[in-house]
This record gives sequence, C-alpha cells and structure tokens, in this order.
Amino acid sequence: MISGNDITLDKIDLSILRFMQQNARMTNADLARELEMAPSAVLERVKKLEQKEVILQYTARISPAAVQQKLLAFIFMKSSEGMGSNNSAKELAKIPEVQEVHHIAGDDCYLVKVRTADSSSLMNLMRNTFSHIPNILSTRTTIVLETVKEEQQLVIPEK
Repeated sequence: MISGNDITLDKIDLSILRFMQQNARMTNADLARELEMAPSAVLERVKKLEQKEVILQYTARISPAAVQQKLLAFIFMKSSEGMGSNNSAKELAKIPEVQEVHHIAGDDCYLVKVRTADSSSLMNLMRNTFSHIPNILSTRTTIVLETVKEEQQLVIPEK
C-alpha cells in the first residue's frame, strides 16, 4: 500500500490507475476483465479515486501542430512579489497559451510553459499580455527546436 496526504492506494487501485493512464477510454467492463474483478467493484473503486482527487480529470491528447500550436517555449520569469505571494502565478495561469506555471527555486520565480502558433504570436503574447502583469520584472525565453519526449503520464508503482 502507498499512503500520502491521507490517501491510501492498494495494489488494485494502482493497477486501475496504470490501466486508465494508458487508456482513459477503457470501459469499466474491460477494466474489470483485466483486473479479474466484478464490474461493480471496479466502478466503485474508480468513483472513490475520483472523490479522493487521485483521478483529477479525463482528457484527450491533441497534436499541437493540428491546432496550429507549433511553437513551444519555456519562459523563466522574475517577480517583485515577496515569498508566499502567488498573484503573478494566478494571473499567468489565466492566460490560454500558458500550459504550465511552476514556482521555482533559484534566480527566477516562475517557469512558464507556453504554446503559440509561431514566434510572432509569442512576441505578441509577451508584449501584450505578460507585460500587463504588474509584478513581472524580467523574462528569459527558451524556444524548443525539437521535442524528443513529452509525457504527462506518471510512473505508478507496482506495489
């Protein structure tokens, strides 16, 4: 069993998470068959995992190029906010092109992952959106030339 933040996951829960992470569209009947359990028992476990916020959401993974989001960039940002304040992070999180906002240790305050159509739209985002966030002092942008691996899947223990 694995415990953390008042959530205890047993071997069956971990197996459910592993199967669902590989294919979130897997039917309850197929999941039950793989686990050699009754469908009603599997459904109950999945509902509990949702209620405990172990399973946060079900999404489709879409090709960025298919929706004209070909440019991927990581932006390091410095903020004038004191420690513990997340106002800038909250404002950044509201921007549709921003995929991730991480509060980081080191010289910068935030690491932000963005996707845009091209360098022109990235410049527009920085000039017309990021510049309106009052506490942002500076940015350093790294544009991705090629993505070798990009995963959202977590390593789920076998226990």
